[in-house]
Amino acid sequence: MELSESDRALLAGEQGAAARFAMGLLVRFAEAVGAPRLVDAECAHIDGCLYHGQVSLDFVEHLVALGGRVRVPTTLNVGSVDLIHPELFIGDPGLGTAGARLMRAHEELGCIPSFTCAPYQTLYRPRFGAQIAWAESNAIVFANSVIGARTERYGDFIDLCCGITGRVPHYGLHLTENRRATVVVEVEAVPPEWDDAGPACVAVGHAVGRRCGDRIAAIVGLPASATEDDLKALGATAASAGSVALFHAVGLTPEAPTLEAALQGGRPEETIRLAADDLRDIVRRLSTVPEGTALSAVSLGTPHFSVREFERLMPLLDGPAPAVGLYVNTGREVMAEVRARGWEDRLNAAGVTVVLDTCTYVTAIMRDLSGAVMTNSGKMAYYAPGNLDIEIAFGSLADCVASARAGRVVRL
Repeated sequence: MELSESDRALLAGEQGAAARFAMGLLVRFAEAVGAPRLVDAECAHIDGCLYHGQVSLDFVEHLVALGGRVRVPTTLNVGSVDLIHPELFIGDPGLGTAGARLMRAHEELGCIPSFTCAPYQTLYRPRFGAQIAWAESNAIVFANSVIGARTERYGDFIDLCCGITGRVPHYGLHLTENRRATVVVEVEAVPPEWDDAGPACVAVGHAVGRRCGDRIAAIVGLPASATEDDLKALGATAASAGSVALFHAVGLTPEAPTLEAALQGGRPEETIRLAADDLRDIVRRLSTVPEGTALSAVSLGTPHFSVREFERLMPLLDGPAPAVGLYVNTGREVMAEVRARGWEDRLNAAGVTVVLDTCTYVTAIMRDLSGAVMTNSGKMAYYAPGNLDIEIAFGSLADCVASARAGRVVRL
């Protein structure tokens, strides 16, 4: 590898023992993936504050003991507990204590306590073209696709090494030539009964994940009304169902003003066509239970709810209180805006439990799992049956609120 003078200084320990330790691991990783050099990272996002065992804590506390500090703005993904509302955690007390300790250890390294899977909804959203070191599958695909920043699929420990050194391997999706679409996905028609682009984007995301794997898709024919939240849902579902780190939506994402631009002048190796019935079938299969099934909870915000999603939710809360638990996962920064708009009291009065710092599908928050759980998230629909050993129902945001009120699966 070609190392700069500053890289060599970090390896020599001139910036401290923690930076030397992190740089040593980063160089070995870069060599393993064939990166010829390192480049400056403008920011990092760390996935490793979700507790997966003692090794998670040992690694971070070792860096703390060595006096480590991050060198670039470094946000944090969800942890195992809601530090703002610790009473929500109903899992093993030892796990909760270790999880909170891990989250705070990251703060000691100078990381920003965002604790959100949607760092693009914070002040630390990167610019177009920025070289970044992000972990968390939906954050990676959103940064690459919707923002046009550049990151590979970094995982636990290497992401933190990038934050501490301020450097990132120059390979893979950091390079323009590796961001070319090789598969075209043509959406031939969207079911006319779907009155917004959300379900279509979830269905297309699932198809892209299952059929493209880690290949880059150029998607043609998405509704022009698709919002950033819809594209967020598409990417999160694609990254869950496959290994997608980047997609191009022609006319909607910054590196795909045209299909030719997304293909970088090349020819696709495959064209996948999705008819309206294909999209209906995908959405139907996201549910493991039929309409009318009794529910124990409804969970929204996977990835974390945005301000715009709260805007859509608020008018739906007019009417009777929900018959089952209604949970909304979001980040601290978005919640601050919710409070500023005076919505928190309305949410509380409507019986909504707002979850910060974590997510209902990765930790023990939902009080009752005796029945099915409903969600408008393709990501949760994909993961929750395995993570929580539950039946799942998928529906639109309006379907979810109506179902929470009815205590059973309702489709409007």
